[in-house]
Amino acid sequence: MKRNMTALFSLLAFSLSAYAQSHISSNKETHNFGQIEWKKPVTVDYTITNTGNKPLVLSNVTTSCGCAVAEWTKQPIAPGEKGTVTATFDAQALGHFEKTVGIYSNADPSLVYLTFKGEVVREVKDFTTSHPYQIGQIRLDRNTIDFPDVNAGDRPEITIGVVNLSDRPYEPVLMHLPPYLRMEKSPNVLLKGKKGTIKLTLDSKKLNDFGLTQSSVYLARFAGDKVSEENEIPVSAVLLPDFSKMSAQEKAKAPVIRLSQTEVDFVPHLLKKNKATHAVVITNTGKSPLTIGKLQVFNPAVGVSLKKTVLLPGEQTRLTITLTRKGLNKKKHLRILMITNDPVQPKVEINLKAN
Repeated sequence: MKRNMTALFSLLAFSLSAYAQSHISSNKETHNFGQIEWKKPVTVDYTITNTGNKPLVLSNVTTSCGCAVAEWTKQPIAPGEKGTVTATFDAQALGHFEKTVGIYSNADPSLVYLTFKGEVVREVKDFTTSHPYQIGQIRLDRNTIDFPDVNAGDRPEITIGVVNLSDRPYEPVLMHLPPYLRMEKSPNVLLKGKKGTIKLTLDSKKLNDFGLTQSSVYLARFAGDKVSEENEIPVSAVLLPDFSKMSAQEKAKAPVIRLSQTEVDFVPHLLKKNKATHAVVITNTGKSPLTIGKLQVFNPAVGVSLKKTVLLPGEQTRLTITLTRKGLNKKKHLRILMITNDPVQPKVEINLKAN
């Protein structure tokens, strides 16, 4: 009898261990740089998501050659959250290349490989890969400006690559800059076929509130250009509380937010009806009160109702999410954003699927 009970408990422990597992996924397996200039370092960012139910730890990242250097998120990545692996490639030889990035972690499998490739040339003439977005006769390497996790007091920077394909000299200008953004361009004027950069610096002290702030800037395609949907570039910034000065003892006594799920699929519920409702359970598993200070939605089809905004240790509450198919705007994010006083997860996102 004791032997059977021991075997049963061993099987149960194995099942629970197998269930609690971190899983790693990347936003892309291969990155194509296209043509890059010889001896001009280029960088690729891989967004790593923990799709498991146990914290993901990236223990090491390696590259397949000495001319590539990797950096990665060192702190544990909570379930549903994201980290970054960055590879910088400094080409020492002309010609085509393909390199690998090996990521070691506590996931299963414990080693995954990502790749990047391209062609090293003395002068770049094909910008379709390196600058894939075109506004008028100007090509850009990005068509959105996102500052995803900004701590109060930070001044993060984003650089936009610009190429002039017009027949005239071009001055890169972003119109209707919000007060929290400062722009610098280099060089001031681009000749035909030449590239430059626009650097944007965010002053987080000028953001009005925690959570997401959205606006738009407009790329001038020529002197005297006007604003329109054709030259619009969306801007977003998520401001978070700054917990950098919190001691280890304070963090050990801090609140901890746990959600029953961070992905909600409404598709089966909307097949036969126009409106669907789903509840997500929020639990404070920490040692001090949890405060949900900000709750935001970004699509007019989404409605939310939260019973409690302050949870004592061990308490739960229900976040009721309502999605209406008729009011769905496909251009707007189907997600819910919460800002909390959990120092590990000050930003929590719930992604919704409707089609």
